[in-house]
Amino acid sequence: MATLSIERLLETCINRGASDLHLHVGRPPTLRLHGRLRALETKVLEPDDTLALMRAITPERAQQELQEQGGTDFGFEYRDAGRFRTSVFMQRGKISMTLRLIPSRLYTFEEIGLPPIVRSLCRRPRGLFLVTGPTGSGKTTTLATMIDYVNCQFDKHIITVEDPVEYYHAHKKSMVNQREVGVDVPSFGEALRRVLRMDPDVILVGELRDLETIEAALRAAETGHLVFGTLHTTSAQGTVTRIVDQFPVDQQEQIRVQLASSLIAVLCQALMPRIDIRGRIAAFEFMVVTNAIANLIRENKVFRIPSSIQTGKKFGMQLLDDHLLRLFVDRKIGEEEVMDYCHNPGEMRDKLEAVRSGRLVIDTKRAEEAVAELRK
Repeated sequence: MATLSIERLLETCINRGASDLHLHVGRPPTLRLHGRLRALETKVLEPDDTLALMRAITPERAQQELQEQGGTDFGFEYRDAGRFRTSVFMQRGKISMTLRLIPSRLYTFEEIGLPPIVRSLCRRPRGLFLVTGPTGSGKTTTLATMIDYVNCQFDKHIITVEDPVEYYHAHKKSMVNQREVGVDVPSFGEALRRVLRMDPDVILVGELRDLETIEAALRAAETGHLVFGTLHTTSAQGTVTRIVDQFPVDQQEQIRVQLASSLIAVLCQALMPRIDIRGRIAAFEFMVVTNAIANLIRENKVFRIPSSIQTGKKFGMQLLDDHLLRLFVDRKIGEEEVMDYCHNPGEMRDKLEAVRSGRLVIDTKRAEEAVAELRK
């Protein structure tokens, strides 16, 4: 009976186009639909319900970890619709579950709205490319799109380290090996210690979660590999600061030098409901590490990074607040979303007033035309 119930819930999640399914005691099963929570019109879940639903899909290894640690994460494939990344955890002595739908279809750069210059950066033979943003902002999807682009266009050996594996990549022009933490390797640190012996060209690190992982990623980028990774930061400036601050004070100057020479780009993204059609849309802050920005990192002047991004439009760079404003002018997102996600609310409020009064005219195609000119 539990298996049938979980199948019906998974089908509902897929059919309605939800991103997440929540199963918590004391509440009906709940979907996250276009960024908002929507309870299903079913019974309120009881402790026996969540226990049975958990047992229907959770591997024995993960059930053991749940008992010992109070929580576990794993992924599983559901028919041809995609994979579910699942988090099971205890709360008030009862079992709760959150299942995120990872679609089986890989997206294109255009569908996601990535800046066109990202393609040329994916051709780089070495360096560190970071995709950042809060949980649920679509970092995994963006990285999967980039890996698929490399996989289709170049003959590379790609190794991913993920917890858990979300998008599956078949061998195409490249070879792809995907290692799952907890299944194929005990930890990110252990995986990255061994990865350089596997003759990789491209390495994807699911999350740069600690000092050991960041050190290993920087070392791999320095030694001639293209490394993709994620952080939970919301701006390019904040990303650089977060990485440097992970290290002891006496090492930070050396790390700034390493980062200045290894970092090639930071893509920060936020995902929000769109008002023109159903669904969600991503807003991006994008920094390409030019010589000028590398000098700012090296000299610990990261507070000047936003102004360098603003003057770097010819390289395809943009600030998150500028992209939000363009999306608002294009009537793709509402004012509430702009104010919720922007970095400088006071300045943004003034700009919105200026747009309404006609004192500020936003040319929404200017950045795109600059990038197109650069790529000719």
